[in-house]
Amino acid sequence: MSALYMVVGLVIALGVLVTFHEFGHFWVARRCGVRVLRFSVGFGTPLVRWHDRHGTEFVVAAIPLGGYVKMLDEREAEVPVDQLDYAFNRKSVFQRIAIVSAGPIANFLLAILFFWVLALLGSQQVRPVIGSVVAGSPAALGGLVAGQEVVAVDGEAVDGWAAVNLRLVRRLGETGELTVAVREPGSSVDVTHKVAIRSWLKSAENPDPIGGLGIQPWRPAMPPVIAELDPEGPAKAAGLQIGDRLVSLDGVAVDDWQQVVDKVRARPAQSVALAFQRDGQSHELKLTLSTKGEGKARTGYLGAGVSGGQWPAEMLREVRYGPVAAVGEALSQTWSMSLLTLDSLKKMVLGQLSVKNLSGPITIAKVAGASAQSGVGDFLHFLAYLSISLGVLNLLPIPVLDGGHLAFYLVEWVRGRPLSERVQAWGMQIGISLVVGVMLLALVNDLSRL
Repeated sequence: MSALYMVVGLVIALGVLVTFHEFGHFWVARRCGVRVLRFSVGFGTPLVRWHDRHGTEFVVAAIPLGGYVKMLDEREAEVPVDQLDYAFNRKSVFQRIAIVSAGPIANFLLAILFFWVLALLGSQQVRPVIGSVVAGSPAALGGLVAGQEVVAVDGEAVDGWAAVNLRLVRRLGETGELTVAVREPGSSVDVTHKVAIRSWLKSAENPDPIGGLGIQPWRPAMPPVIAELDPEGPAKAAGLQIGDRLVSLDGVAVDDWQQVVDKVRARPAQSVALAFQRDGQSHELKLTLSTKGEGKARTGYLGAGVSGGQWPAEMLREVRYGPVAAVGEALSQTWSMSLLTLDSLKKMVLGQLSVKNLSGPITIAKVAGASAQSGVGDFLHFLAYLSISLGVLNLLPIPVLDGGHLAFYLVEWVRGRPLSERVQAWGMQIGISLVVGVMLLALVNDLSRL
């Protein structure tokens, strides 16, 4: 079922985002008097095609990994004399800038729409109360302790752990101080702490900002009673059953599932001794944990899970906006994510973040499937983030991307004449090399994660 969700989620995600992006180009081109020859969603063999009254061919193609809008253009084919006024290259530089920028702008507008709907629907957030702090960690050295509730990070208010994580992500790879405002239990006074960071999680392949500070969020206790088993996991193979209650691991008593998780993750491919109770009887067994991940990301895997604990009502808060307030929230979310995407790209170029954080089509498919399986809200969040990424990446001043064409047209506007075809051709070759190189790197990252 997960594979089906991956395929369906990816096709829907790319179909919606690509269609909207290309529609932006199409809509503005039509209003600028450009004749659109073809509007294609996907590449390769056409599966469905039809024509409108303006003669534009609409195509849904077999490979759903992009799309394009083909316009009448003398640079691509000979144009009849009576059609020259409808050619893209004959339009003013400002019209061409408008047409090219319309695609990324459409992606930002789509993200705003998704965030607006999510703000209207509302969400239930877990209050960001600290459960524990690792001794000697940046959080501990900054004076953070268990029981405090995080109310702001770097001066920006937070209403849940998701917001805390987003604020912290912005500081990855940096050296300096994080400003964390917290509130003590039963108090209404905010206290500010300075948390020192140095090249923070610079080399991490899958950075965990909250855990990287040494903070473990508060959560309800989860007794180590097995509620699910991976049919292919070591727990099942060793004879553990649903309903078994783990008592100790390697002789160390455990009374909470997180203790088991922490110990297991630290022992990839190692043999461990488990003591457990079944139907009131004590038992012991030894098993060898399997491994997940590669290199520094290797962790132990038991192949067992428990049912989640019950969250007390006072630890949850409902976050919902009215129709007007939701517009402001959607604009704020879109702006923040756009800046975060740009900042992350800059940090990768400067070496402040590992390029292994780049993701390709395989990771996108996995996230699409997981978010689709989680529900409409999570899938809309994923679509919004992906739409912003598509908009930002397309605006980068790299030839072959929309941003590269915009750069050429801006130079033309300043100079009063376009760059020579030779210079533009060189730019295109460099741009293609850069894009192909990044795509290959992202694909290699995807394969390494498998």
